[in-house]
Amino acid sequence: MAVRVDLNISLDGYASTTDQTPENPFGEDWGRLVAAYTGTRTFRERVLGDPSGGSTGVDDRYGAAYFENIGAEIMGAGMFGLHEFPDDPDWRGWWGDEPPFHYPVFVLTHGTAREPISFENGTEFRFIDATPEEALSLAIDAAGGADVRIGGGVDTVRSFLAAGLVDRLHVGITPILLGRGQNLWADLRGLEADCTVTSEVAESGVVHVTFDRS
Repeated sequence: MAVRVDLNISLDGYASTTDQTPENPFGEDWGRLVAAYTGTRTFRERVLGDPSGGSTGVDDRYGAAYFENIGAEIMGAGMFGLHEFPDDPDWRGWWGDEPPFHYPVFVLTHGTAREPISFENGTEFRFIDATPEEALSLAIDAAGGADVRIGGGVDTVRSFLAAGLVDRLHVGITPILLGRGQNLWADLRGLEADCTVTSEVAESGVVHVTFDRS
């Protein structure tokens, strides 16, 4: 069992964007940041349900690894969408009726009480107010020996990294400069000290860097 993180970040370390508008809720910067990943065959098949194509190669290999051996996930309230829809009891997340998880997802709510939401494909969102350590203990039990992924957003990932709870961090560094947003590396000086660090450049120009504490 391992605790894993996979994120796309910019060359200057930003894993979130700030150019969202009501007409474009993800923003143009987000599309540029994740373009290599969302263009892979794995993403198209696993997230969009479209088996018709997509890129192969290094990006797709990391994209496929993203889904392997995950038994539970932890995410922040913002990633689920509670910040945007705080008063909507019918809000079921961004992913429609087929969320691409297929396992329990623990959503850190910081006091917002909500009942669990279950889907036919095995996804279940469980809403908890817990510390990183408490949330991880619940997720490990639910994962049944498989890995636990810390899915995001940036603040949630950084809290688990700062607490030393992540075994393997993979970042796909997209060669663009954002200059604003939430920086993954803020206050994490020396994170690499007890890790084996590897890197690989994809055909897209994305640099895949892995920090492995195991």
